[in-house]
Amino acid sequence: MSKILVIDDEKATLNMFKMLLSVYGHEVLTAENGEIGIELFDTEKPDLVMTDIKMPGVDGLQVLGRIKAMSPEAEVIVITGHGDMELAIKALNLDATDFLNKPVKREDLEKALQLSAERRKFVSGKRDDVQFTLEDKIAVINVIGSLTSKSDGSIHDVFDEALSSGRKDILMIFQEKTSINGGGMDSLIKGVEKVRSRGCNLYIAGLSDNFHAVFDSMGISSMASMYDTEAEARANI
Repeated sequence: MSKILVIDDEKATLNMFKMLLSVYGHEVLTAENGEIGIELFDTEKPDLVMTDIKMPGVDGLQVLGRIKAMSPEAEVIVITGHGDMELAIKALNLDATDFLNKPVKREDLEKALQLSAERRKFVSGKRDDVQFTLEDKIAVINVIGSLTSKSDGSIHDVFDEALSSGRKDILMIFQEKTSINGGGMDSLIKGVEKVRSRGCNLYIAGLSDNFHAVFDSMGISSMASMYDTEAEARANI
């Protein structure tokens, strides 16, 4: 069971989240505006915060920024309008760990909760976020944690190792629980551009639908071959 704080100015939406999350066995805190939500975060220290982006007064991006200032490792999922990639990317740049589109589908909510729990479990047992291995003909970059601005050095290193290995094909695999914020995205773009400039081929597999859409909007997808699964990517190398 997790303690989850939901922030939304619509009472009906708060009631929906409270009912659903309680059914899943979570302790649910609710706030009808951003200011109350920040106070609750400070006093209750929830495991997860879910906040609407568009609210009067203190909006969701401000909530996200203030919570991250208090607790950089806080797990915050923002709720955006359907397909509003511009706001989603702004939130990722402020270190949101994921986003949900309105209207929130039950299966999307369940998936976001599952991945959030896995990320927190993973962080508590800490690890290397990016791993590198060489196979006969390809270099493999396995992303198993959360990519942030702190990952810049490790991302830079693994791309350099892959390029110096002499392999023309590089497979980058994102595990399901992976999260990528704005800083991590900037580092990735530099690595992908370096691969492209060296005339090598980059195959990306395993991204969630959300991050696949972000990669599309930021032009990363146009510089790499994208696949849903590792098996599909390997079959096309």
